[in-house]
Amino acid sequence: MNLNFKEYGSGQPVIILHGLLGMLDNWHSFAKKLSQDYWVILVDQRNHGKSPHSEEFNYDILADDLYDFMETNHIPKSHMIGHSMGGKTVLNFLNKYPEKVERTIIVDISPKAYSGGHEKIFEALLDLPLSEIATRKQAYDWLMKRVPEESTSNFLLKNLRREKGGEFNWKANIEVLRDSYENIKEEIFFSENIEHPSLFVQAGQSDYISDDDDTFIGRDFSNYKIVKIENAGHWVHVDEPEVLLNEVKRFLD
Repeated sequence: MNLNFKEYGSGQPVIILHGLLGMLDNWHSFAKKLSQDYWVILVDQRNHGKSPHSEEFNYDILADDLYDFMETNHIPKSHMIGHSMGGKTVLNFLNKYPEKVERTIIVDISPKAYSGGHEKIFEALLDLPLSEIATRKQAYDWLMKRVPEESTSNFLLKNLRREKGGEFNWKANIEVLRDSYENIKEEIFFSENIEHPSLFVQAGQSDYISDDDDTFIGRDFSNYKIVKIENAGHWVHVDEPEVLLNEVKRFLD
């Protein structure tokens, strides 16, 4: 799996993984600022962005992809930042390959299982009549009828790519992600206690990490901290980038 990536700056490596239906470009502005002090590597996970598509999709495979990526690019050990689904990839990577990890920062996700919430989004994306769409505005107007949150629709349509012939297609492998959704929601189980320094970032305007998750996380982590960014929704790096950057730099330093 030859994952697409971008790198910025120099110094200690920090690998950042995006969330479900995201891509590395979502973290471009944040990475540029962090790269003033670190070598920042943004990675498109399989079935996302410009990385290859595959019929297989679960956290064991995503962790193995990350291991292979580090080996191929001669990165013996790295700090890790993972947002949402990317956070669970980092958690499973920490479980499988702890020797490859320095410090971990998990943004607005917990190791627990989640009940869902993306089903209607998947169906809307798969129903969008790409063959009839001539402009991004048409795609936006159509999607807003099914997903009437402006920020969400704009985020999803970053996955829309115009081919050389003029037709539109999806960057993300929407159908496989829909079919793998049970794997994406599942809990990450740890084989032993995690002693790596770990920071969990809780978004105050999101319910992905609840105040009760402190006990749940403490079951498997012995050296962790939870910080809440009150005015941020689930996309913390978009809503409060400077606050998140300060928390990340303070933790890594």
